[in-house]
Amino acid sequence: MSTPPPSRRAALLTLGCARNEVDSEELAGRLAAGGWEVTDGTGAGADVVVVNTCGFVESAKKDSVDVLLDAAESGAKVVAVGCMAERYGAELAESLPEAAAVLGFDHYPNLGERLDDVVAGRAVASHQPVDRRTLLPITPVERKPADLSVPGHGWGPRVVRKRLDDAPFASLKIASGCDRRCSFCAIPSFRGAFVSRTPDEIVAEGAWLAEQGVRELFLVSENSTSYGKDLGREHGGPDALSLLLPRLAALPGIQRVRVSYLQPAETRPALLKAIAGTDGVADYFDMSFQHASSTVLRRMRRFGGTESFLALIDQIRALAPDAGIRSNVIVGFPGETEEELAELEHFLTEARMDVVGVFGYSDEDGTEAEKLDGKLDPAEVAARVARVSDLVEQLTTQRAEDRIGDEVRVLVERDDEDGVAGRAAHQGPEVDGECLLLDAGPDGAGISVGDFVVGKVVESEGVDLVVRPLEVLR
Repeated sequence: MSTPPPSRRAALLTLGCARNEVDSEELAGRLAAGGWEVTDGTGAGADVVVVNTCGFVESAKKDSVDVLLDAAESGAKVVAVGCMAERYGAELAESLPEAAAVLGFDHYPNLGERLDDVVAGRAVASHQPVDRRTLLPITPVERKPADLSVPGHGWGPRVVRKRLDDAPFASLKIASGCDRRCSFCAIPSFRGAFVSRTPDEIVAEGAWLAEQGVRELFLVSENSTSYGKDLGREHGGPDALSLLLPRLAALPGIQRVRVSYLQPAETRPALLKAIAGTDGVADYFDMSFQHASSTVLRRMRRFGGTESFLALIDQIRALAPDAGIRSNVIVGFPGETEEELAELEHFLTEARMDVVGVFGYSDEDGTEAEKLDGKLDPAEVAARVARVSDLVEQLTTQRAEDRIGDEVRVLVERDDEDGVAGRAAHQGPEVDGECLLLDAGPDGAGISVGDFVVGKVVESEGVDLVVRPLEVLR
């Protein structure tokens, strides 16, 4: 009788965005299928700690390095994967000897074998970065990524994913990569050209998530408005996302579908109508404005400006008056004048969005903006971030106050010592605030995590809402 292989334990630590969280669950699924026991804990007791790094901005890269160093202190072997590992590869390995291996996306299908090598003390060659935009044809419809490892793609009928938590919502990747050439952004160079997943593959994964107890699907990509442009007319072409949404909303067990990361210049009226008019799809518009001054946007290699952006918001509110609208903006971009900053402030005041993330510009390796003239002093950038953040705090607080008296439908996500809370349709996961439910504890309304609760907004605290439950939907 053969001796069973020894137990192998891997801990997965994830940094960065929701897309990275999906990638980690793919890695967990692949490892579990290969006989590994997978946790998302601190790494205690693990043979190897896999850190899914973020390589987006300098602060995120620093956080990734700190986590890698902390993981190395556990005594386990440490392996770096994710965007920072893909972006810097061997350079990261040389500067961080604490990591036993630095692996890129091409290693994902055989990650278990590489971890076997690491645990056995066999050397694993570090990833050698390339500009992933060059790995697929320029013409979207000619892209066939079957021979290219793109995280979250090409699974076929089998879902290669293992959930790492039991939250009642989950991110669902619909595409990867980006064809835009924003002058400040390095993401396309390491995430590659835009590639859509097929609708059937997405729906199959959505059904699997529903079987795991998920009630809300959060659709993620680098640019959701481009979805389908590479799939051909048989999948709906430019209307592919509008056709996909009702299929996902109709899945048994799924009560809400939410779309993230829409590019204003690519957002078509048909998509606005599909989001606002499809039962089960949240009236939620995550618009990537980045700025409002047309001159700053041109230097960013983007399109639009205050007038067109406000017109787009007017279109959204004509279709869905209570819609949630959020965005991120960058201040202190090279050459930004006081007049351009004032135009951004005017736009934010007029737009009345629910949430706005404010980020200060910083150089990113290899980007066009890194070479632009007119760099602002870091202290001035920080001052502008503080100034716009103060304005945003006032505006979003007022927007939340406007919702007092409204009826909302809340997905309950936590029940702890701080109370029972969840999110309404206008609130995205983790970054858009939450709804605190009154009298909903053990002796209250018998509300559980995963329930949907209809309630009335009675108070606001910043962007958070206080809600009195009226009905529990199960």
